[in-house]
Amino acid sequence: MDNGTMAGRSCGKRFTCSKMLTQTAGIFFAVFAMTLALFVTEVRAQSYSFTNVQVEGNQRIQTSTIVNRLGIERGQSVTGGQLNDAYQRLLDSGVFETVELTPRGNTLVVEVQERPTINQISFEGNRRIKDDALTEAITSQPRRVFSPDQAEADAARVAEIYSAQGRVAATVVPRIIRRNDNRVDLVFEIAEGDTVEVERVSFVGNRAYSDRRLRRVLETKQAGLLRTFIRSDTFIADRIEFDKQVLRDFYLSRGYVDFRVNSSNVEFTRERDAFFLVMNVTEGQQFSFGRISTISEIPGVDPAEYQAALKVRPGVIYSPSLVENSIARLERQGLKNNVDFLRVEPRITRNDRDLTLDVQFALVKGPRVFVERIDIEGNTTTLDRVIRRQFLTVEGDPFNPREIRNAAERIRALGFFSDANVETREGSSPNQVIVDVDVVEQPTGSLNIGGSYSVADGFGVALGLQESNFLGRGQSLGLTLSTAQDAEQYVISFTEPYLLGRRLRFDVDLGLARQNSSFASFDTKRAFFNPALTFDIGEQSALQLRYNWDNSEMISRPTVPNGVVIASEIAQGELTSSSLGLKYIFDSRRSGLNPNAGWLFEAGVDAAGLGGDNEWVKTSAKAIAQTLVLQEEVTLRATFEAGAFSWRGNGFSRTIDRFVLGSDTFRGFEPAGVGPRDLSNGQDDALGGNYYAVARFEAEFPLGLPEELGIRGGLFYDVGNLWNLSDVNTGLDPMNCTTPSGACIVGADGSFRHVVGFSILWTTGFGPLRFNFSKALSKEDFDKEQSFDLTLQARF
Repeated sequence: MDNGTMAGRSCGKRFTCSKMLTQTAGIFFAVFAMTLALFVTEVRAQSYSFTNVQVEGNQRIQTSTIVNRLGIERGQSVTGGQLNDAYQRLLDSGVFETVELTPRGNTLVVEVQERPTINQISFEGNRRIKDDALTEAITSQPRRVFSPDQAEADAARVAEIYSAQGRVAATVVPRIIRRNDNRVDLVFEIAEGDTVEVERVSFVGNRAYSDRRLRRVLETKQAGLLRTFIRSDTFIADRIEFDKQVLRDFYLSRGYVDFRVNSSNVEFTRERDAFFLVMNVTEGQQFSFGRISTISEIPGVDPAEYQAALKVRPGVIYSPSLVENSIARLERQGLKNNVDFLRVEPRITRNDRDLTLDVQFALVKGPRVFVERIDIEGNTTTLDRVIRRQFLTVEGDPFNPREIRNAAERIRALGFFSDANVETREGSSPNQVIVDVDVVEQPTGSLNIGGSYSVADGFGVALGLQESNFLGRGQSLGLTLSTAQDAEQYVISFTEPYLLGRRLRFDVDLGLARQNSSFASFDTKRAFFNPALTFDIGEQSALQLRYNWDNSEMISRPTVPNGVVIASEIAQGELTSSSLGLKYIFDSRRSGLNPNAGWLFEAGVDAAGLGGDNEWVKTSAKAIAQTLVLQEEVTLRATFEAGAFSWRGNGFSRTIDRFVLGSDTFRGFEPAGVGPRDLSNGQDDALGGNYYAVARFEAEFPLGLPEELGIRGGLFYDVGNLWNLSDVNTGLDPMNCTTPSGACIVGADGSFRHVVGFSILWTTGFGPLRFNFSKALSKEDFDKEQSFDLTLQARF
């Protein structure tokens, strides 16, 4: 027999055996399934009827409550499935650890073991977060039934609180301690762990702006030298989403309309003790405004008048905020023209060829909807009128959704509330809406303790008490106590931002001051009262009307001789000035047309003679211009200041009445180190001057050091002059002068001084430090040069 036949017979035998086994197994399983089905049918078919229900093991829960929860009535026929449903209902109630149902004849025995109640809740291992804050976060409470699932959820919430503070490695484990009477103590064992810092923040895809510039935008910061005091360098997951949004806003406000954040990757370092944050972005092209036009779809409304009200011009870098401001401007123009229900629709046309966006503002008629009322809730301290005055809309006015949103932003900007929601709903009719304002108040008082050091005044301590919502009226009340080595000041200040219910700001300062002059041989005492009214006269301009009452005295120091001029001024004793002043302020930054540049101009005049002892006129002006260049890495700033003092009364003016240049006004010299001086009687006292003019030019830039150090550099050039003493007693005896020239007063004619210098700016967790190293290129022999200056302002 050949191999093929042998193989065929062998396969046939195996097939026959396998077939027989399969048939046998099939018969066995069929018999088993039928038996099981009969058994289950018998069980399911079995029914019970109970005339009595006996509950055992319950201590707190009444028997009647358990029986009602069962849902089984006496004498009712129930199946095994219904018993199982009753068992599940008791277990799902959440108050029993175990439940057993046992039929005993016509009696159903229910054995339960109740869950324990919570005796007390405590936290162990928490040092960074107080117990009170953690207690508010959990739902478990004493004297309530203990639930393991609820305790685990509470532990997760506590862990989230630690994660929000950068302690992502924190662990929270709930434990129970058994007590008598079926009670337990719930203990949350906390291992806080260390904060996980952000070691590096970097970007991929950015070309227009450097990593250094973009890192200044983000809320998340890299870990620096003062990481112990700075919490923004710890990793918080929720903060990443906020950083994405502020990054989008940054680019959109600079014309990058196609900007997007592709991804944000967070990775552990190799040592797993810090994070690397990498943001992948696509910048796109920068767009500018193209053609700006206005059309009207409302009969009788002239678009030319509204076009003239626009401030945006072609060529300006595109920004959504400028479009919003323009819409608000046109809607306000509609209110002036008594055009109700005016709506402005911006219609934007994109021109990819020249990278411009044409904006057409369409004046259309909105729906006839009125504001029925404004409901305010949640303000237990703040008066309704403080919130209501943030709305330019009142009951009965046409409804303007944009104005309601702006009012909501103004309410949040007050700083009185931790949360403020403004929503609208339909009123008593479809054409009316109700504005609901729901606020959550927060503490508005503050206590500031600070330390300061300056070359002029030495070390000092400042204590400040501030209440920004005094008696819930939206007023500000402050008390400042400042004492330095050579200067003391005690001031009470009060501000009413809406005097008489109008947008009229009222400020008043009342105080006492004492200063040991660092530039002359006398001390000064002052008492002052300064009320002021400030109001807007334009979108970018304001006017301030102020009054100043000042009682001052120059006091001779014991054992220290005075120069002849200073002695004659001290001899005048206490003098009072009563002056009225006017100040004009123009700030281009209000319009927001250029986020990288702006300028400020201030000019004022004060006239004394409304009573008091002194009569004089003092004028001053200041202009500051600033811009950012080179990918906004370098700040260029120019400042011009000038002033004139004219004495109009009898006698002579005093040094403390005239202008004196300090180190903050003119660098490179000691306070009052330039200008006319009294050299009589062997002294060297600064006398101040009637006129001054100063120009300061400076640039601030990165030094290439790691950004987390917070150190930048600066260059500056100052030029200035202080001169004229036309109202000083110059009839002095030359014999009292000890100078080689025999002159008692020098520098009255004035000369321009020139100073160059280098600055190191260090932003610390305590405040800004500035080191100035300067060299006077042009000065007088009697000037007091100062080649180094350090200023520290600390708050903690």
